[in-house]
Amino acid sequence: MKLHTLAPNKGAKHRVKRLGCGESSGHGKTSCKGNKGQKARSGSGTRVGFEGGQMPLHRRLPKRGFNNINFKTKVEVVNLAQIDKAFNDGDTVTEESLRKAGLINRDCEVIKVLGQGEISKKLTFAVGTFSASAKEKVEKAGGSVQA
Repeated sequence: MKLHTLAPNKGAKHRVKRLGCGESSGHGKTSCKGNKGQKARSGSGTRVGFEGGQMPLHRRLPKRGFNNINFKTKVEVVNLAQIDKAFNDGDTVTEESLRKAGLINRDCEVIKVLGQGEISKKLTFAVGTFSASAKEKVEKAGGSVQA
């Protein structure tokens, strides 16, 4: 196989419909948009959920209940297997070191270490919270967990 022999699968590529290219093309004059009206104009169309000026369904329905989105705590999860690959023996694991290693990217309030995988290095943890299995595995490997 060579680069010049590569081609897309049969039926994967479609010819672009060329609009407004003369009457004989079949797509000329109004470019398949019909005559006049909102949908025939450039930049046309309505937003999603628009009902022609009628009160939209999402505004007609009553709003009830509690939504926790503003109050939930943002938790980032890191597994022991990831930490074992990213750190050397004797290192201290902090929020900054986890960010430098690329194990945490987003904003979070709490970092939780989970016990998935094995840890073979003696590490000192100065991070948020631990699952019971993660704490057990860290201490079994000779590491320590600071609260």
